[in-house]
Amino acid sequence: MPERAKPRLSLLRIIEMNMGFFGLQFSFGLQQANMGPIYGFLGAHEATMPLLWLAGPVTGLLVQPLIGAMSDRTLSRFGRRTPYFLAGAILCSICLFAMPSSSTLWMAAGLLWLLDAGNNITMEPYRAYVADRLSQDQQSVGFLTQSAATGLAQTLSYLFPSLLAAVIDRNMLSANGVPVVVRIAFLIGAILSLSTMLYSIIRVPELPLTDEERARIKAAPLTPAATMREIGSAIVEMPRPMRQLAVAMLCQWYAMFVYWQFIAFALSRSLYGTRDTASQGFRDAAMTAQQLGALYNFIAFGAAFILIPAVRRLGARSVHAACLAASGTAMLLIPSAPSMPLLMLLMAGIGFGWAGMMGNTYVMLADSIPPARYGIYMGVFNIFIVVPMLIETVSIPLVYKPFLGADPRNALILAGVLMLAGALATLFVDAGQAPNAVKVKQHK
Repeated sequence: MPERAKPRLSLLRIIEMNMGFFGLQFSFGLQQANMGPIYGFLGAHEATMPLLWLAGPVTGLLVQPLIGAMSDRTLSRFGRRTPYFLAGAILCSICLFAMPSSSTLWMAAGLLWLLDAGNNITMEPYRAYVADRLSQDQQSVGFLTQSAATGLAQTLSYLFPSLLAAVIDRNMLSANGVPVVVRIAFLIGAILSLSTMLYSIIRVPELPLTDEERARIKAAPLTPAATMREIGSAIVEMPRPMRQLAVAMLCQWYAMFVYWQFIAFALSRSLYGTRDTASQGFRDAAMTAQQLGALYNFIAFGAAFILIPAVRRLGARSVHAACLAASGTAMLLIPSAPSMPLLMLLMAGIGFGWAGMMGNTYVMLADSIPPARYGIYMGVFNIFIVVPMLIETVSIPLVYKPFLGADPRNALILAGVLMLAGALATLFVDAGQAPNAVKVKQHK
């Protein structure tokens, strides 16, 4: 069936439709930058970090395929995707407000489960909304603009505690040991999560469904049994390029999860010479990790716009492989970097890799899945993100002491090796080729 004709949107409108994604990624950035240190402040040992981060992969595995399938077959006065945007944003805001007040380690872990559930309720319907709203030739711009929104949002979320420390003593602690600057950053995240989502919904609403689309949705009612059958059918009928992406996704997301969990602990040893999470050195390392995270996310913001013409000319596949190679090389070098200037230089590699992960993979995916199943396949695709995280969660505690020497710097080296393996695996995916290569293949 030919693609439905869709009105072309200006770049400004595409940016506006991704403002809600900005708020969503601000929330993710707060998690990535602060959950490891928060757990440390509450008394967690670094070897238990993967288990305490279990919320993200488990909720993603359970929630995103289900919500993606449901959003494909939802009929409401607000649209197919919008009800999920709102529900997820409200839950995120509540959890962000409560998180820094956690009095115990397990209270923080429980709130992270709810926060990740809210983020996951929003995530895949949002990606499907971009694919729904844009014609095929604008989808690469849409997804790479999402990547830019991710970079900018996470830049600000990583940087906020440092900015606040310019006017508030960074060593001022709440009763639970969490710095006051972190508490304020989470409050700002709670406000942004909901307000930006409302802005996008109002400025760029979903396209009205056609009579044919309504008839198709009514013929496949929104029931638990029907939804589970649809998920099973989608997995069985998964397009070949999507299956091929699984290997590259395994490598890159395992690596990125390791990086987020251990970067503060690695810097604590390499720059500040301490492993004591109650020390000033560890607090300084956590702040340094946030500043470097802000830098690589800002680079990702700019890189996303650089990648738009590069993908049009060279194809998403080769561009993404180069991005992952740059990220892997940087991760290998971080543990031995002796100074902040060199670490800042290495963040360029992490930034380009992160921009590619948030944009290029979805360009390749959208190029290979049927439009009628955008929601469910965006949700199923998330399995390729959360399964690597689950594998990392189970495997790292087993290998951390015997194979990594109980040293977080070695964990980053492992992440770098896996990121390079992901770059190699990307080159074997039958999607995202250069436009000229596609034309030659079609003529043959």
